[in-house]
Amino acid sequence: MDIRHLRYFVTVAEEASFTRAAARLHLAQPGVSAQIRQLERELGQPLLDRSGRSVTLTEVGEAVLPYARAALTAVEAVGQAVEEFTGLLRGRVAIGIVSGGGAYEFDMAAVLAGFHDEHPQVEIALTEDTSERMLAALTRGELDIAVVGVADEEPPPGISLQVVIDEPLVAAVARDDPARTGTGRTGIPLAELRDRPLISLPRGTGVRAVLDRACEQAGFRPRIAFEAAAPLFLARLAARGLGVAVVPALSADVVSAYGLRTLEITQPPLRGRVALAWRTGCQAGPATTVFLDLLRTTLAAPVLNRRTGSPGSPSGD
Repeated sequence: MDIRHLRYFVTVAEEASFTRAAARLHLAQPGVSAQIRQLERELGQPLLDRSGRSVTLTEVGEAVLPYARAALTAVEAVGQAVEEFTGLLRGRVAIGIVSGGGAYEFDMAAVLAGFHDEHPQVEIALTEDTSERMLAALTRGELDIAVVGVADEEPPPGISLQVVIDEPLVAAVARDDPARTGTGRTGIPLAELRDRPLISLPRGTGVRAVLDRACEQAGFRPRIAFEAAAPLFLARLAARGLGVAVVPALSADVVSAYGLRTLEITQPPLRGRVALAWRTGCQAGPATTVFLDLLRTTLAAPVLNRRTGSPGSPSGD
């Protein structure tokens, strides 16, 4: 069995397309297809279902995929073990970041650039997606590390978390919104949002999971009028009077520039948390280990509650 066959199979499985897999592998599509058919003939079973618009795994393919990934990891580790003696770090690190994550006050772009300068032979793959999908990708081994929004204190099985942002969720409204009535009012009970049109992050994000769960426990379903992945866009919609944006705490500059008022959601108080997530219970490659150590050190001090005056973030999944 040729290790290249396994690499082609894993790539097609991840891309759900022979064309995209071939582009990622820098090969011609017919060659990739022929090599996988050769693997299937050798195994005596079809691994991929080609009948639909996208390529999917057969039942046998689902069973084989983890072993194929493990074999590729083992082969990569052999080379890396030798290269460690020369001080040269190689490999590939797949990283995920929540949609809108570029707005964080910790500079992920700078971290990535610094790591690349230090270890130019390491390939870095960056994906932006919802937290729910990235946690699933971590579990499947498609991602090595992710920055995700979390709704629960306990991580999913096989995943470790390090919280890097922890701040209150607020209701952002236009300056003339009736929710602002009352002298010196700084908070709003969740129940007051029952019949209001809400502007929220989409399903699959940590903040949306917190909101949906809190509303369910309060006995109502939130009226989601608008949803988008970028919290600052949600704030703009609220400033136009289109509803109440439920977002992580906004900076004073954003509130002033957009003409907003913010009320901290109370009874119960809701929190927006963003965490660094990685897989446990499996051997990570040297490149992943080094990059994870860098991130855990760089993001060691959480970006906490804005009301304390410590650094904050205008975003959060």
